[in-house]
Amino acid sequence: MGNNDQHHARREYAGGAMSRAELHEDPFQQFTTWLQQVIDFGSKDATAMTLATADADGAPSARTVLLKQHSANGFVWFTDSRSRKGHELSVNPRAELLFYWRDLDRQVRARGPVEALPPGEADAYFQSRPPGSRFSTAASEQTSVIASREVLESRVAALRAEYPHGNVPRPEAWIGYRLRPYSFEFWQGRENRLHDRFRYLLEDGRWRIDRLSP
Repeated sequence: MGNNDQHHARREYAGGAMSRAELHEDPFQQFTTWLQQVIDFGSKDATAMTLATADADGAPSARTVLLKQHSANGFVWFTDSRSRKGHELSVNPRAELLFYWRDLDRQVRARGPVEALPPGEADAYFQSRPPGSRFSTAASEQTSVIASREVLESRVAALRAEYPHGNVPRPEAWIGYRLRPYSFEFWQGRENRLHDRFRYLLEDGRWRIDRLSP
């Protein structure tokens, strides 16, 4: 894309404003409020989040996953622990999440340590998924090299034949993770790039809130 194309692609942010007085003292409540507003607006993939991890040497990687649960205990997603993100979290159990809600010109970042959930929680969520998703998960060793799509589809077909009632078991490596944030940042896009940014930082069991320069 040339410089002229980049210039024409520029847009103004006019999603609204955010003041300190409007913020919840608890960042989890603030997140829940914003997420519900995004859902009510009708935005697609409101629970999509970028998960950034790093390996033992500090080399970063990022990908989009879906938030499945959130509470004052943290943010939960499920994935194959044999994947790159699973390997990185095993050696460096820290991560950052980024939610980008373009329709409302908002971003939320959450950073903190990551822990694996007990197998029972993964079992419960796995069984709540549609049968097709369960078969796909059971057939795939995420991120491993595969010869062709046909190989993958043949694995799914074999599992469907083995478990005709859809009761395929959860792969042992498919687990849940929880990030427990010690830092949040809420970003509201404003006109002329004079954005509103607020950071919550956990200090001695209490959340300190600071306005950051855009």
